[in-house]
Amino acid sequence: MAFKTSVQKYQGRIGEVTLGVGEKAVKIGGENTLPFYSFDGEVGNKTAVGMEIIDVAPEGWLDELQAAYKDVYSDTAAWAKFVQDTYAPDFICLRFEGADPNGMDRPAEDCAEIAKKVADAIEIPLVVAGTNNHEKDAKIFEKVAAATDGKNVLLMAATEDNYKAVGAAGGMAYSHKVGAESSVDINLAKQLNILLTQLGVKPENIVMHVGCAAVGYGFEYVSSTFDRIRLAAFGQNDKTLQMPIITPVSFETWNVKESLASEEDEPLWGSREDRGIALEVSTASAVLVSGANAIVLRHPESVKTIRTLVDQLI
Repeated sequence: MAFKTSVQKYQGRIGEVTLGVGEKAVKIGGENTLPFYSFDGEVGNKTAVGMEIIDVAPEGWLDELQAAYKDVYSDTAAWAKFVQDTYAPDFICLRFEGADPNGMDRPAEDCAEIAKKVADAIEIPLVVAGTNNHEKDAKIFEKVAAATDGKNVLLMAATEDNYKAVGAAGGMAYSHKVGAESSVDINLAKQLNILLTQLGVKPENIVMHVGCAAVGYGFEYVSSTFDRIRLAAFGQNDKTLQMPIITPVSFETWNVKESLASEEDEPLWGSREDRGIALEVSTASAVLVSGANAIVLRHPESVKTIRTLVDQLI
């Protein structure tokens, strides 16, 4: 008797969202089955892999990365173009580290000017990340949304504290995409999506950022949240959770001891660069099989490795 494969069919489907404009625009989402389950349904668009840059000199980054970017990091737009032309990511993620009120406190107007220069310098989509200070981020995203009008930028992220300002400017006044950021909780993720749509942001203009953690740092909570969100979206056809997910892996993995400790402090751990890449790749792999449609990485070797993994699994 011939073996017959059992197929799990779902009613729900993740919406498709387009980032950027022109030939280099990227589509994410569109799947109606669990990650890489091509034997059960359609896996949608290929996972988008972006690279992180910041608006100031990357003093806390690896020496190897600082050396690679030493000729361009003083000019954020030149840095973005260098990354685009050299490493060919699917998108650039510009994080405004210099705008942190506890640091340089760069004005929102200056952030908008930098974002516009970056958007004009590259052909691939732009994702803009703030400072994690919700009040300051609201001001930044309002200015950035206006300055990058027509570029279809993803503003990451709108939270419970600032979603009205970010959603109104990004998702309505200037027709950008809005990143809905929640903290590893399906109920918070659902609530924020509902609040944004009630505000007037269309579901097709929302991308979820449901949280992240480096592997070994409570990642099981992240994984279980991904699972619950995707199973609700597919199995229960919950339209309030049928948005693609973006996960900024690099924001977490390069800020833990394993990737920060020097070889002098931890000689038994080996190369700091190798450790950081391993942690970034491990976390990115776990996030992909959990359901992320787009990820942000920092190291070029991580990008290369994850792209190979995605190509082999699709």
